[in-house]
This record gives sequence, structure tokens and C-alpha cells, in this order.
Amino acid sequence: MLMDQETWHVEGYAVEVTHLHKLFWPEDNLTKGDLLKYYRGMGPVMLPYFRKRPVTLHVFPDGIHGVHYYRRDIPEYAPSWIQYINYPTERGRHVIQVPVINHLASLIWSANLGSIEFHLWGAHLPDITRPDMAFFDLDPGESISFRHVLEAAWYLHLYLKERGIKGFAKTSGGRGLHVYIPLITGYTFEYVRSWVKHVAQELARQYPSLIAVAHGATHKGARVTIDYAQNSRGRNMAAPYTVRAHPGAPVSTPLTWQEVQKGTLSPGMLTMRTVPERVKRLGDIFHPVLTHKQKLSPFS
Repeated sequence: MLMDQETWHVEGYAVEVTHLHKLFWPEDNLTKGDLLKYYRGMGPVMLPYFRKRPVTLHVFPDGIHGVHYYRRDIPEYAPSWIQYINYPTERGRHVIQVPVINHLASLIWSANLGSIEFHLWGAHLPDITRPDMAFFDLDPGESISFRHVLEAAWYLHLYLKERGIKGFAKTSGGRGLHVYIPLITGYTFEYVRSWVKHVAQELARQYPSLIAVAHGATHKGARVTIDYAQNSRGRNMAAPYTVRAHPGAPVSTPLTWQEVQKGTLSPGMLTMRTVPERVKRLGDIFHPVLTHKQKLSPFS
């Protein structure tokens, strides 16, 4: 049984972990200690996606029902082995130290701050001005189900496949779904954002009763909204396998396209309790996004 405070020795680093018995998901009887154990076990699977990539932390010091905030900079009391990049804020008024989590001890230390969620930027070092992923962020309106999101994602998959492009799907960990397209180097955020918007407009034209292009707020109405603005410098997406601060402790989980087509999965099936066993059974099915670099098709 975990004590309420311990020192974990992780890959040569001593990491103090605290308040391990604090309930982070009271209705599910899941504690901060459970969260840290999840990240310790899943860290080796997660860390390849974090490598050389700035990260934004979503911190819940008292669990999912407490005060929470996004943290883009490392605190002054961070140990010297927490890596970071100097990043000029918008308008260049000052520089912040944005964390880069390249090893397991950093992941555990950051989670111990109360960081339930980890959100990754769309570019990596040495050049964070050039994206290496295109993102499709599919958000359901309040009056439709996750089945409709899977249907919209399947149509997106077919659209991309016709153009020789491979996309990789994962749940957002909420009610939505993300499709990643790994890219060759050289594109700008402006070009990628325009390309994703163009594809979203084409799909909205083909399936007007199901798909809409984001204009302002998402999560509205009876259609699946594609948010193309996530393809911007400094914006971020929920990391593969990050836990989300929702009831049930859902996890942003990669899916096969067969699962998407079948349409029977729900986010509540993919949680901090179930995903580690799923990964043991299926392996890391998202891993090709790290190696399968590709060009975007021309605008048509």
C-alpha cells in the first residue's frame, strides 16, 4: 500500500511524490497515487510522443472538481533536470520556460504537481515554427452521440485514403476524436491550417447534415465540428494516452480504423483502469505517427 508521501527512484532520479491518497476522482475512488502509478507504468509508451516537444500541463491540485489551470511554464522550484525551452510569448513581451518532458522522471514530477492532463504542441525542437503534424479535431454538438463522431472520422479517413494520405485516430478523452497526419518537414502552420480547413469544408459540403466547419464555439448543434485552428503555433492537443479530468478517468486512446468503422466504442470504455491492459494486448497502435512522414495532397 502506498504511503501518503514517498520517494520514487526513477531512472537515476529521486522524485518526491506527495498526497498519494488524495481522491482525484471521488465518484470512481481513484486517487492521485493511482494517477501517478498509471503514468509510471504507461510512461515508456507515452514518452516517444513527448520527445523534443513543448508541453502544456493542465493542473488539478485537488482533483477533477477543484480549481484547475493550464501551466505553460515550469515553476521556479523545478529541479535542474527538468528540461525546457525559452519561448517568447505573443507580442514578445517576455520569455517563458516551457517544459519539454524527455524522460520518465520528468513525467512523474510534472504529474505530481497535480497535472492530470498533458497537452503537446504540434512542432518539435529544434524548429517549433514548423509543424510536423496536421490535426483534425472533431467535436460533437451537444445533441449528438460519439457514434456520429466516429462516422465523421470514417468519412475523413476515406477522403484522405483516396488522396494517398494516412491519418491516425485517437479519442480526445472527452466526447471528441483527433486525427493526426504526420508530415515531412518544411510546411508552415499557416499552410497546414489552410489545408485542414479546406478538407473540412469539402467534407461539410459532402455531408452537410453531419459535418460542419468550426466558426467560433464548437460543441454546439447537431453536427460534428472540425476545428482547424488547432494547427497554430503554440496551440496543443491532448497527448496520446494522457488521462483527462472527466468522470471515469478517460484516456485519450488510439483507435484502429476498424474500430472507428464499427462505431461501437465509447470514451467511457477507455479509461485509466482499462487502457494499460489494452496496450498490452494490442501494442502501441499509434506509433506509426512517429515515423510515417508524408506530403499533403494539393488543394483540389
